[in-house]
Amino acid sequence: MTISKKEDKELNYSALEDAQLVDHIVKHKESKVFGVLYDRYSNIVYNKCLSFVKSKDEAQDLTHDIFIKLFFQLKKFKGDAKFSTWLYSFTYNFCVNYIQRKHQKKKEKFQSLDNLENHPYEEIDDNEIYKMQAERLQKSLQLLDPNDKMILLMKYMDGMSHKEIQQLTDLGDSAVKMRINRAKKRLLDIYKDID
Repeated sequence: MTISKKEDKELNYSALEDAQLVDHIVKHKESKVFGVLYDRYSNIVYNKCLSFVKSKDEAQDLTHDIFIKLFFQLKKFKGDAKFSTWLYSFTYNFCVNYIQRKHQKKKEKFQSLDNLENHPYEEIDDNEIYKMQAERLQKSLQLLDPNDKMILLMKYMDGMSHKEIQQLTDLGDSAVKMRINRAKKRLLDIYKDID
């Protein structure tokens, strides 16, 4: 959809769909139009950030940083998925990278998909997660590896299906199941060690 200068002055940007807004922002680099996307999604992004960090101020800073980076990365949005799904993945990745840099610790490298699918594992029952006390669970989540935390938040906080997690992480079904199970086991191990 090409917009003339006269139409641009009369256009109500808030009435446009996300994909149209993104297309316009990429072509014209207009921050006022980007403000419409910000208004639509800043609370959602803030709440995701808050699930990764303890401080509301830190979550606000992360939200601000995400939208600054997003402005320059919008050209990578191809419209293969809904913009909200793409932004959700963008936010999760940004938060995980932030936590990894913040703690400056070496991260465990995940095995290749082939190794994950061929490696036997003991299934951890979801009821073990649901039984956890909120305060100890919060402490445990703060100590958990950011990648493990991300996949658990997707499943249990956001209620995503395995298929949705697959789409956001570009993993196969068995790899998603394996990562969720391993993250649950690590969380339970941390939880048991907290007094």
